[in-house]
Amino acid sequence: MKEKLEEFIRANRGAFDDREPSASVWKNIETRMFGNRTSTTLIFWRAAAVFFMGLSAFLLYTKVTETRDNRLVMREFKDVESFYVKEISDKVDMIEASRGSEAGLNGFTKDFKQLEAMYEVLKDEMRVRPSKKVKEALVLNLLVRIDLLNQQLHKIDQGEEGTVDKSDGSRISI
Repeated sequence: MKEKLEEFIRANRGAFDDREPSASVWKNIETRMFGNRTSTTLIFWRAAAVFFMGLSAFLLYTKVTETRDNRLVMREFKDVESFYVKEISDKVDMIEASRGSEAGLNGFTKDFKQLEAMYEVLKDEMRVRPSKKVKEALVLNLLVRIDLLNQQLHKIDQGEEGTVDKSDGSRISI
């Protein structure tokens, strides 16, 4: 029996290949395999896909904008940093020149070194996660160091007004 069926299929193969089942047959097959799908579930999935694409586009735009802002903050900070570092260097040189190399920054050394250490920590944070907040903290640190140096220079100026140079190079207070 099996052989007769196979022989019949081979002989009439052309008649089977040109025919397709109707749309209702495919619909019945689909219903049995996947259950009764309604158009509302299809609309739901389309809406979910549109929402997902919109959310992805928003997050991508936010990331690109944030990266652009961070680059701008870094560029601005480099300009500000170069200015203030030069100011600090000039003031330290002035203090060392007026006090002599052995005196250094005197009592301000400890505070100044702590500020430098905090500055390095903030600078590392700026490299990892640049932001306006970190930039402002770095600039504030630079300003505080300049203020400390200005106070030291003021004290030196006040001290020099009350001294007189002797012929042997030493100073005496009046």
